[in-house]
Amino acid sequence: MYINRWITRFFLTAWLFAFIPALGHALDNGVARTPPMGWNSWNRFACKGLNEKVVRETADAMSSNGMKAAGYQFVILDDCWQNGRDAQGNILADPARFPSGIRALADYIHSKGLKFGIYTDAGAMTCAKRPGSLGHEFQDAKQYAAWGVDYLKEDWCNTLPHQNSESSYTLMRNALAQSGRPIVFSICEWGLSKPWLWAGSVGNLWRATPDIQDCWDCKNKYGWGGVTQILDLMSGIESYSGPGHWNDPDMLEVGNGGMTEEEYRTHFSMWAMWSAPLVAGNDVSNMTADTKEILLNKEVIAIDQDPLGQQARRVRKIGGREVWSKQLSDGGRAVALINRGSEAETIAVAWIDIGYPATLSVNVRDLWTKKEQNNVKIGYSAKVPAHGVVMVRLIKPR
Repeated sequence: MYINRWITRFFLTAWLFAFIPALGHALDNGVARTPPMGWNSWNRFACKGLNEKVVRETADAMSSNGMKAAGYQFVILDDCWQNGRDAQGNILADPARFPSGIRALADYIHSKGLKFGIYTDAGAMTCAKRPGSLGHEFQDAKQYAAWGVDYLKEDWCNTLPHQNSESSYTLMRNALAQSGRPIVFSICEWGLSKPWLWAGSVGNLWRATPDIQDCWDCKNKYGWGGVTQILDLMSGIESYSGPGHWNDPDMLEVGNGGMTEEEYRTHFSMWAMWSAPLVAGNDVSNMTADTKEILLNKEVIAIDQDPLGQQARRVRKIGGREVWSKQLSDGGRAVALINRGSEAETIAVAWIDIGYPATLSVNVRDLWTKKEQNNVKIGYSAKVPAHGVVMVRLIKPR
């Protein structure tokens, strides 16, 4: 009996690892070659406000308000879309919230030229106590593919005491690979196990931070923080991010009301500097002009979507003054001057800090004011408002 158990375990292990890429290689499932862009229901609607009407209206808005044209593709349901399983164990949508069913909703989103995303959890239950995927990974992946899912976010609530995150997410990755449909895989274990060290061959993106709070500088009772806390968590892990596998500092809070427009502009700028997924979390059907101006800034989005896919690194920090630099595919640089302080400050960057010779002459374009200075040498400085950013693109003159 012992030998039979050993043989069974051997073949099960061999079958599982047959689908695992060599260590150190990025996941190559043909998707997310640039950071995913879209919308997720959680930050604005959470569990209480999620329903079919909201999602359809969001798809309508994204297809007509400039978001689709700017590159936002995915419409993603977060927690609370599901409410049980049938006798065969198949996951079921909440009929009160989604009376037309998930396949019909996916078809509607696809008809708008957008892509459809859905949520699950690596535990037996989701964070909102809905059915998770533990023990149903292959069954759920097959169902998602049949529904036309293009993006899967898998959370880390209600897992077993000794459940291993790398093994759990690898199992779902294998299930998605066998589903017959290319699906972006978003790992959401909040950076607990330093996923950047192992998730490159497992997911297309992984949360490198705890859940974002809609604030500039704060922490909740769980220790989750705002933009300044995430600034520090994203520094030092830039080498693990690149095409097809991205560090994820969580979804955008732009437009949800907890920060000033200046702070939201900094928030959006830094997500672009980090080559982070740009997943809006606001009510895109009812945006203010200021929110639209931020979310639809195509020059800032272009920095995020640059095909080189290099995450910015912090090259200088003096008190509340910071300089971040990102290399671009054309040989240029994007630079962000960040002021974390409560008063306006002049912040400078020297060309030698970002890998340029001091004598190099470049054109400097401010991506928010749209103003340009030509033939600038040695470095650049600007007065940055409190909690604000000056984000520039350095372009070699032709």
